[in-house]
Amino acid sequence: MTTRPRPGGVRGDLEAVFRSAYPRVVAVAARVLGARDEAEDVAQEVFLTFARSSVPAGEATGWLSVAAAHLALNHLRSGRRRAAREGSALFRYQPWLTAAEVLALHVRLAGTAVPARDQRECLGTVGLADRAGDRVGGFSKGMQQRLGMAVALVARPELVVLDEPTSALDPIGRADVRDLLLALKDRGVAVLLNSHLIGEVERVCDRVVILDKGRVAASGTLDELLGGRELRLRLDAVSAPAEARLAAAGRLTRSGDAFTVELPAEPDATTVPDLVADLVGLGVRVHAVEPARISLEERLLDILRTGPSEEQR
Repeated sequence: MTTRPRPGGVRGDLEAVFRSAYPRVVAVAARVLGARDEAEDVAQEVFLTFARSSVPAGEATGWLSVAAAHLALNHLRSGRRRAAREGSALFRYQPWLTAAEVLALHVRLAGTAVPARDQRECLGTVGLADRAGDRVGGFSKGMQQRLGMAVALVARPELVVLDEPTSALDPIGRADVRDLLLALKDRGVAVLLNSHLIGEVERVCDRVVILDKGRVAASGTLDELLGGRELRLRLDAVSAPAEARLAAAGRLTRSGDAFTVELPAEPDATTVPDLVADLVGLGVRVHAVEPARISLEERLLDILRTGPSEEQR
C-alpha cells in the first residue's frame, strides 16, 4: 500500500526513511561531486522528488542512493554546480522538517535540555509561532532567517554571534530583530553583531569595531567614535564678522545658505543660544537651527577615507 503525499509536504511514511538514509545519500553524492555542501543540495533535491513519488517506503532506501549518484552526475555534466553556487545566498535547513523539528534537532546537537514550551516561545519570539508546524522547504528567505535566529537563541546562550541577521528581512522584520537584540541586551546576553547596515548598528550597539581590508581601522564606544555634535543652520545675510563668529564656535562648513558647525561632545548649555543671539545681533536672518549628532555612517566614511584619529586607534 502506498501513502499519498500530504498537501504541500512529505509523505508521512517516508520521513523516517529520509532521516536514516540522509548521511548515506550525502556521502554518495559527495563522492561524485567532491564537495559536501553541493552533496547536501543534491540530497535535498532527491528527497523532495521522492516525497512526491509513489515509490513504496520499503523500496525507497535502495533507490535513494542510486538517484543521488545519478543526479550528482547530471550536476557535473550540465554545469549546474556553478549555477547553484552562485545562486545560493542563504543556508537552507532540511526542507522536510518543520520549524519546530529544526529547533528540536539543534537543541539535541547543542547537548542541552530545553523544554518544548520554551522552544515554542522561542519560535514566537522571532515571529514564527503560527508556522511551527510548517515544513521549512516552503519558507521564504526572510522566514529562514528568522528560523536561524531561533536556532541561535533557543539554548539561551550567554554569547550570541550574528552575521547580517536582518538580511532578506522587510522593514518590519528588521525592526523585530532590533527589538530582539535590545531585549537580549537587557537580559545581559553579549551579542556580537556583524552588519553593513550602519544605522542598525548605531541603534543597538554599545561598542563598535570598524574593519577596513581585514584590519581594525577604529574601535570604541559610540560616544568615543562619534565624538562631537553638530549644529546645522540655514542663514541669510551672513557678513564676514558673522561667519567669523560661526567659525569661532567650531569647525565650519558651508554650502549655500546651509552652515554646519562642529561642536564639542558635551557643549555648554549656553553655547547654541549665545551663538544664535550673536548672529542676530550681527544682522543675520536665522531660518533654521538644528542641533544634531554626527552619524556613525558619516564617521565611518570619514575614517575609511582619511584614517582614524589617535584617540580611535
